Amino acid sequence: MNTEHFTIGFIGLGLIGGSIAKTIRRVHPESTIYGFDTDTEAGKLACQEGVLNQFYDKVDERFSTCDIIFLCAPVAVNIRYLPVLKHLISDQCLLTDVGSVKAPIQDAVREAGLEPHFIGGHPMVGSEKSGYLNSNDRLLENAYYFLTPSDNTMFHLSARFSSFIQGLGALAVTLKPEQHDYITASISHIPHIVAAELVHLVRRADSDNGMLKQLAAGGFKDITRIASSSPVMWEQICMNNSKNIKSLLTDMIRDLQQVIEELDEEDGASINKYFRTAGEYRNSVPDHATGLFEKVHHLYIDIPDEPGTIATAASQLAFNNISIKNIGIVHNREFEEGVLEIILYDDESCTKAAKVLKERNYTVHIR
Repeated sequence: MNTEHFTIGFIGLGLIGGSIAKTIRRVHPESTIYGFDTDTEAGKLACQEGVLNQFYDKVDERFSTCDIIFLCAPVAVNIRYLPVLKHLISDQCLLTDVGSVKAPIQDAVREAGLEPHFIGGHPMVGSEKSGYLNSNDRLLENAYYFLTPSDNTMFHLSARFSSFIQGLGALAVTLKPEQHDYITASISHIPHIVAAELVHLVRRADSDNGMLKQLAAGGFKDITRIASSSPVMWEQICMNNSKNIKSLLTDMIRDLQQVIEELDEEDGASINKYFRTAGEYRNSVPDHATGLFEKVHHLYIDIPDEPGTIATAASQLAFNNISIKNIGIVHNREFEEGVLEIILYDDESCTKAAKVLKERNYTVHIR
């Protein structure tokens, strides 16, 4: 791997592949980056934006000069490319993927005889949105990036790749593949299933006129946001990590059954403990690093129902060079304080906006 000039290939240019490619272009502007995707429009756009030097219509010998090849397609698709890549890559080329399940790709790599070249990878980032259009060159910043080398991975590749990932602004964490799959089942796969089930629960209970849908807007929509993620991707994830998912769902069902029994017994103390211990653990979760779920930078303010009040608040932020990502009126305030929701781009903007508005006597709530 040439540490002065990288030649890097991407197989798949969706949200994750596109974001990594954009980050590499920003951090290593002189690098040569090649890409392939069945979505030719994504490839054309990546070339127009200067992210790719070249977009190819298939995976062939044109990828043979790469120092690193990122496999950013679904797991099953990545596996299909392994026999092709085995006969293309150089002796010092590193293969890596970005999938949130590691066992299937690691097994396939072993069977293909590619273990010395392969380091499993998984950036702990994501969004309910998908595709190259939603990628950005800051998605990896302060995000955990799991690396799962095997015992047979060339040591110098592991050391260099870990350094490379950290140079992109991510936090490299090395795990065994089986550790990785259990962790991601716990903190990503199960939450996505639960979010989807909450939506199904309300959908089934809704009336013909959609009253629940209307009333649920706000807090409910926010906590179930990840249920809008790609169903194709989540089908693959669930099928490839089913053992861990089934085990954790079984634990969850047992816990929910316990809650039902406590309600039957009118055991208020146990219900209190259930919420209290959950709240204590949740509040202990650090908020300093990017996770799998894109952080939303909210603040809420109280405003009178008078003409021009929203425009006035927005103008105060604009005057202080604070960009607003989104803005809206909160109708369901079960989970929110304040009637006007303002979404900013980052923590710094959120803190600055709160200061500006407080100085102008707005009541501000930050979540």
